Amino acid sequence: MNQASPSGSGSGAGVNRGAQDLSHYENFPVASVLCPPALRPAITAIYAFARTADDLADEGDAAPAIRLAELAAYRSDLMACTRGEPTSMRWQPIFERLAKVIKDYALPVELLAKLLSAFEQDIVKTRYASQAELLDYCSRSANPVGRLLLHLYRVEEAAALQQSDCICTALQLINFWQDLSIDIPRGRIYLPADSWASHGVDEAQLLALQRNPATTAVIAANLAWAQALMRQGAPLAKTVAGRAGWELRLVVQGGLRIAEKIEQLGFATLQQRPKINAWDAAVMAWRALWM
Repeated sequence: MNQASPSGSGSGAGVNRGAQDLSHYENFPVASVLCPPALRPAITAIYAFARTADDLADEGDAAPAIRLAELAAYRSDLMACTRGEPTSMRWQPIFERLAKVIKDYALPVELLAKLLSAFEQDIVKTRYASQAELLDYCSRSANPVGRLLLHLYRVEEAAALQQSDCICTALQLINFWQDLSIDIPRGRIYLPADSWASHGVDEAQLLALQRNPATTAVIAANLAWAQALMRQGAPLAKTVAGRAGWELRLVVQGGLRIAEKIEQLGFATLQQRPKINAWDAAVMAWRALWM
């Protein structure tokens, strides 16, 4: 359903590395064998749009002002594409494909624009004061991906959309907690600052990647929060019909399995990143079968 997760390890969310190792949108079901074949061109077009925006925000050594200018130009092309007007030559193939998807499926363009706002935020914001701030970010970096896919699957019920948001946010958060050893040296701390304070941790300890009972407790508490969100959204996998529902089951189990691997490391993701192997894939498939 996700994840992406929409810049760096950020949006996505929303995506990131993760179970399928597709960088930022690791949970985006690109070319999945379970993805409904008729929808693969549409999903691939949305993925290409998000992937390119993510690269503009996060790849290379350009200054923040240049990255923001690039994303502004990209946003302008999105708006032109939406109005049926010519876009710049730079990203023409991406927007040609996307324009067809927008037209054929009445795609909600505001969800695509939200993804861009998350990429822009990742350029200028590297700290989050609270869970509320992080949830706001995930609402733009991760949740739009799930809602776009549900739109393609013609799932529109409010309860389903809320469950999708829970899954996508959880995937984004779990990705953050597995990538602490990567993101923090790059200057990004996604752990909410109010959770540091409640455990007696300061920024210096996190920047030094210190493993101690307090930093471990911070990671454990935030992981539990993400797991609770995932379980809250998981029933959606049993209500989406067909191959899409089975893919969603695997996405849910993939997120939960990564969280489990973090637990098995003793929450030591300030020092190392958990990896998914063939055995884990088998476990995920078995659990998906019995959801």
